[in-house]
Amino acid sequence: MPLSESGDKWAQYALGVLYDHGRGVEQDHEEAMRWYLAAADQGDAMAQNNVGTLYEAGDGVKQDHEEAARWYRLAAEQGYDTAQFNLAVMYDNGTGVAGNPVEAAVWYRLAAEQGHRGAQYNLGQMYDEGQGVAQDHAEAVKWYHLAAEQGEPDAQCSLGVKLHEGLGVAQDDGEAMRWYRLAAEQGHGGALCNLGIMYDFGQGADKDDGEAARWYRLAAEQGNAKAQFNLGNMYRDGQGVAEDTKESARLYRLAAGQGDESAQYAMGYAFAEGLGVERDLVQARAWGLLAAESGDEDAPNLLENLAREMNLDQIAEAERLAVDLQAEIEDAG
Repeated sequence: MPLSESGDKWAQYALGVLYDHGRGVEQDHEEAMRWYLAAADQGDAMAQNNVGTLYEAGDGVKQDHEEAARWYRLAAEQGYDTAQFNLAVMYDNGTGVAGNPVEAAVWYRLAAEQGHRGAQYNLGQMYDEGQGVAQDHAEAVKWYHLAAEQGEPDAQCSLGVKLHEGLGVAQDDGEAMRWYRLAAEQGHGGALCNLGIMYDFGQGADKDDGEAARWYRLAAEQGNAKAQFNLGNMYRDGQGVAEDTKESARLYRLAAGQGDESAQYAMGYAFAEGLGVERDLVQARAWGLLAAESGDEDAPNLLENLAREMNLDQIAEAERLAVDLQAEIEDAG
């Protein structure tokens, strides 16, 4: 008789994994759930966690976040770090349980102390932002560093930011560059953009417009709005790339469509001046309105100048367009 059918909980868990991931058998989440439950009912923490994962995803069973949290808790209380992390995320997001950042921090810490890199990063974020714990930049750096050393790209980028800003650690742009590069080598969009900024402004490395544009482009291609805006500026000014106002406007539009207020202003200005796009006062005012709503300091002056050239019908049309553009941004987000 196979061990799984004789009640061996480890064999039942292992068979669940095979069905869950389609290893050597046809993938079947319902069958995976059956075997995970058999092991979980015998107290196997890894199986309990995986039952929670299937409930959370709705794979092989009707999605049920409360049931997912219940199984995560059973495993977490046995000290299983992955389940502790998963339960922490649910408290962090208020999914399946009432949102509770203090409780999230408790479970993140338990997992982080066992070396779970995701928990280390998230606990660092909580210290960084003062959520669930008292804000403490040095403690944030500590946890970012532990996760970064394990190759967590978000932590590597966040550690680079702390080093660049000198918050919780001595300011060191050279070391910031090193951590940004490690994250960038894993394709981290924020780190790619931050490397571009460092080369753009000569921080931690000699100023190099070509390198700045190269890193911005890599980040922009991943959809990073800040990089799209910054690369747009480089095309507008012919900095590190050949001047190309059409390409500049295209990049501004991508970033503006993600809600970047500086890019929204830049789109408004481009339409007002006919830079890379056909001059269009209605479009200019619509983007200016969005930028102003987002808090861009230059947008009110743009709107004031546009109002001198526009009639009431054009202004009303611009306001309607701004509403449509904002809806488009929210839908995309």
